[in-house]
Amino acid sequence: MSDFITKLIALLNYLGGFIAPWLTEVATAIIACCLVVFGADINRFLRRYFAGRSFLLRTLIFVIVNAFGYGLIIIHLSPLLAQYMAKIPAHWLFVLVVAIFFAIGSWAQRNRQV
Repeated sequence: MSDFITKLIALLNYLGGFIAPWLTEVATAIIACCLVVFGADINRFLRRYFAGRSFLLRTLIFVIVNAFGYGLIIIHLSPLLAQYMAKIPAHWLFVLVVAIFFAIGSWAQRNRQV
């Protein structure tokens, strides 16, 4: 059993080491996937909040939130997430990345986005 665990940790270290150089891209993908999944909820909230307002104001808010807001979130949160992920040991990094994408996919499936 101990030999199996040692080999498993070695494999996870290898896979985590394979992901490590790509942390910026992985973090960007995580943030982008979260925005895709939660973007519909955010837009629905804004649509309800600004219902009855002028077409011009609603269009302006939509453009600001979708073009600039989501872009700024991706630009500013991705490097921060990558920094935090870089502090995680390699054998946990692979497990964490797989778990995060699985959680996002499960959330999307439950909300009928997949």
